[in-house]
Amino acid sequence: MNAKVQKLVQAVDNIEMQPASTDIWSTKYQLKTKNGEPVDATIQDTYERVARALAEVENKKVRDQVFRDFIWALENGAIPAGRIMSNAGADEHKPATSTINCTVSGTILDSMDDILGKNHEAGLTLKAGCGIGYEFSTLRPKGAYVAGAGATTSGPLSFMDIFDRMCFTVSSAGGRRGAQMATFDVHHPDVLDFIRAKREDGRLRQFNLSLLITEDFINAVKQDADWELSFPMTRAEIEADGMDLNDRSQFVFREFPVTDEYVTDAQGRVACRIYRRIKARVIWDAIMSSTYDFAEPGFILIDKVNEMNNNWFCENIRATNPCGEQPLPPYGSCLLGSVNLTKFVENPFTEKARFNYEKYRKVVAVFTRMLDNVVEINGLPLERQRHEITSKRRHGMGILGLGSTLAMLRMPYGSKESVAFTEEVCREMALEGWRQALKLAEEKGPAPIMNEEFEVTGEMLAKRPEMARDGYKIGDKVPGRILHAKYSRYMQRVAQYEPELVNALAEKGARFTHHTSIAPTGTISLSLANNASNGIEPSFAHHYSRNVIREGRKTKEKVDVFSFELLAYRHLVNPKAMPFSSNPEEQLPDYFTSADDVTPEQHVDIQAAAQLWVDSSISKTANVPTDFPYEKFKDIYMYAYEKGLKGCTTFRFNPEAFQGVLVKEKDLENTIYEFTLEDGSVISVKGNEEIEYDGEIHTAANLFDALKEGTYGKY
Repeated sequence: MNAKVQKLVQAVDNIEMQPASTDIWSTKYQLKTKNGEPVDATIQDTYERVARALAEVENKKVRDQVFRDFIWALENGAIPAGRIMSNAGADEHKPATSTINCTVSGTILDSMDDILGKNHEAGLTLKAGCGIGYEFSTLRPKGAYVAGAGATTSGPLSFMDIFDRMCFTVSSAGGRRGAQMATFDVHHPDVLDFIRAKREDGRLRQFNLSLLITEDFINAVKQDADWELSFPMTRAEIEADGMDLNDRSQFVFREFPVTDEYVTDAQGRVACRIYRRIKARVIWDAIMSSTYDFAEPGFILIDKVNEMNNNWFCENIRATNPCGEQPLPPYGSCLLGSVNLTKFVENPFTEKARFNYEKYRKVVAVFTRMLDNVVEINGLPLERQRHEITSKRRHGMGILGLGSTLAMLRMPYGSKESVAFTEEVCREMALEGWRQALKLAEEKGPAPIMNEEFEVTGEMLAKRPEMARDGYKIGDKVPGRILHAKYSRYMQRVAQYEPELVNALAEKGARFTHHTSIAPTGTISLSLANNASNGIEPSFAHHYSRNVIREGRKTKEKVDVFSFELLAYRHLVNPKAMPFSSNPEEQLPDYFTSADDVTPEQHVDIQAAAQLWVDSSISKTANVPTDFPYEKFKDIYMYAYEKGLKGCTTFRFNPEAFQGVLVKEKDLENTIYEFTLEDGSVISVKGNEEIEYDGEIHTAANLFDALKEGTYGKY
């Protein structure tokens, strides 16, 4: 690296952290005693604490060198996820916490005993600081008869309310907001209730909601066909009601995650009673209108998730972590980390701007070892969670700062060159990760599942017909490493680039089953990356407000923030630059892209380019303006399906429904909120105006939202 380039890189590294960034680090990741006294005096101290904790699991002969390598990686763009940054090396001060961000509940069975048991397990999981996901469409629909109780059931959503209140209580006690995902199958008779659940003020606010969308549903929508809403019946219920399983007007056999006590056919499908038939497009339109107005439910293409799962031979995935980037099996868990891409840009904002792939691959290599070591200090509260993570050693390395990096490289987000860069940067991470999977397996041994033997079934041969061509028959025993490396669809893609590597992985086994996942990275981007753009998103805006929960405050607090690329541009090029300026001397170049500048199709194109090389999934939101036409909005989800995505989420600012975490000043200024006073009079206030209420100053938007949602004074 020549002296001029070195100077430019150092100049970017030397950009002062903005107050919002250091504030979030102090609140979220700075280790403190129970009395609030800092243990980590600086961010560098946080790095050293984390690096030391993760290096301690190494052999003594290499421990010191590994520690130095870990420090170097942390200083050069490796950012472990929040639970690792907060809890690794913190045993003396908070011994009952976990380093794992992502978990999924065990399957919730259709019984009161199991529902309450899973609620208890979830409480322990949330208390440890983990997020958790559940599928609730395993519970019988509202109004169905429960023989044991001699009454009808109140349905899945009423039980979701129990989990919602538990999460709020546990997170309030623990000081960190709990995070939950509820998934729900599109075949379930209560699917329309699930879609509309959040239209009720304050309901299910501790949940993100996502529908499990299947291939047959998409086809029914395309063909404007009828859709059968169904749920299983036990054999005893079928016999008691004198129902005929062969009556196609009453029953359909379909895949269902639970088979015990239910009637199954030769393919393992479960007999489900048809409750009603409606047009598939009625459900589709309900999904679209709800996401347009309320940004939920999300959209998980569950058949694609299972088809592309590296552990296709031993897992049936039905739920994800709270942000959707980790589809996981029952009791599945996964650790996360992200690489800050802005750290690898040389000559930013110039015609000679370039991305340093050599340094990037080195950071990915060291970071892979670092994340693998997290498994040994996972701190998960349930034995089945610990078994899942130690037998598969699943982790999800991703990227952050893509939008900021594209600006520094002078590429508009969503352009053809930006899509190509996204694919390349994700491919390089993936290939280097699997090289390290082999090296670590040779040094420390493969994940235990790689040496486990699995019996070939008819279902396996149906999913992977090439196995039959290779001579495998029903009843044969095959090691997990072969099923993983040779027959997973993702590893077959890796083999197109490095066939010898994949052959070696099939022979020796990989250190882990999954390597990549792109998380939303909200707080680690804002804090440790000085507000580089989240995950693979463009910057939300280059100057905006962030609503943060502050201990002791009764509403969220509005905090002013700048994008990292704006800070860098002001530092290196034009100290007067500001977005939306009418003064030519202060205007930003056209390649400074924010979320509203990106079309929905461009959002999907970027996600599709990354998904090719991400073996888990991606948390990404297609932001659209408030006035974006509904008819065009509906096309986004079908386009996402056609591009092969595993999921899709959208956000349209709708002040009548909620306040987002990130808010643009112009949106607040253009929104009028009305407050009714005790004497019955009504005052109208702009969203960005400040109001004194109950002894505190609040923005009108945050006060209105807290009073409407019932969260005022409860943070």
